[in-house]
Amino acid sequence: MEIEWLRPAAVIGSFMFALIGVLIFWVCFIVVDKLTPYDLWHEIVGKQNVALAIVVGAMCIAIGLIVAAAVHG
Repeated sequence: MEIEWLRPAAVIGSFMFALIGVLIFWVCFIVVDKLTPYDLWHEIVGKQNVALAIVVGAMCIAIGLIVAAAVHG
């Protein structure tokens, strides 16, 4: 009985797909941040804008789901 997921190729492949997914997510978030007319971090942290934080959180979940579906195939 062999453990397929413990092979070095599977572990390296999983790590690479995770890294690619995180990089794509990061780039998408930066693009959305640049498209908004104000600084997201200042609005959320500085001004305590809870509504914007919820919208940005939902956007992060949506981008994460899209990236996961694209990486998974």
